Amino acid sequence: MRLALPLLLLATPAWAGWQTYSGKAHAPEDGRLLYVEQHLQRFDGDSLRERWVIYRCPDGLPFARKRIDYAPSPVAPAFVLEDGRDGYREGLRWQDDGVELFAYDPAGDGERRARLAAAAELVADAGFDEFIRREWDRLLAGETVTLRFAIPARGQALAFRVRHQGRVDIDARPAELFRLRLGGMLGWIAPHIDVAYTRDGRRLRRYEGLSNLRDGQGRQWMARIDFPDTPTAVTQAEVERARREPLRTCG
Repeated sequence: MRLALPLLLLATPAWAGWQTYSGKAHAPEDGRLLYVEQHLQRFDGDSLRERWVIYRCPDGLPFARKRIDYAPSPVAPAFVLEDGRDGYREGLRWQDDGVELFAYDPAGDGERRARLAAAAELVADAGFDEFIRREWDRLLAGETVTLRFAIPARGQALAFRVRHQGRVDIDARPAELFRLRLGGMLGWIAPHIDVAYTRDGRRLRRYEGLSNLRDGQGRQWMARIDFPDTPTAVTQAEVERARREPLRTCG
């Protein structure tokens, strides 16, 4: 099952316009580069409005793309992910009476859809990052925080628990480590996901666990994804070029 948290965002001070950063996804077992995530995000002051993620092969060619719209909710944003290698597509749409999850697999029987109520504890895609920052004080105080994470491929939202695991060092800088597990008995058998954030600025530095992307055999990648300490500015023209690149198949 597709049970990964998509890649999260970097906290930032007040900003107007676009900024960018890239995360490198490596295989945990041998360290080989699996892919690179190029994030393009648009801020209006302190508010994140829009994000594009371009997934690139190790040689730099784009093979998948995701658009995230934070206007409906900062923790459960609308999004669409499309994979140019096989045509797979999934996402979340907001509607008047809740949300609709959708997933299209070319090998299946068309687009599958499921409706969910817009509950306060619903979290989706990169909204998990905002959720971590919102619950930061409770987590560092030792509380276990619960949420329901929307998974389009399953057509449902599953219950997860998040706990603080302590402090780690990344590139000689301290970071706070948090672990995400499925609730109930599944939490003991399903893979967990670890995310590490800087204490100052609460910026994501590392993600370890199931990726939201699949390998050539249709299996979800296990990945360790490292992010830079700070993003950089990028022009509107550069954003347009990146998000209009045709998707390819990796060699």
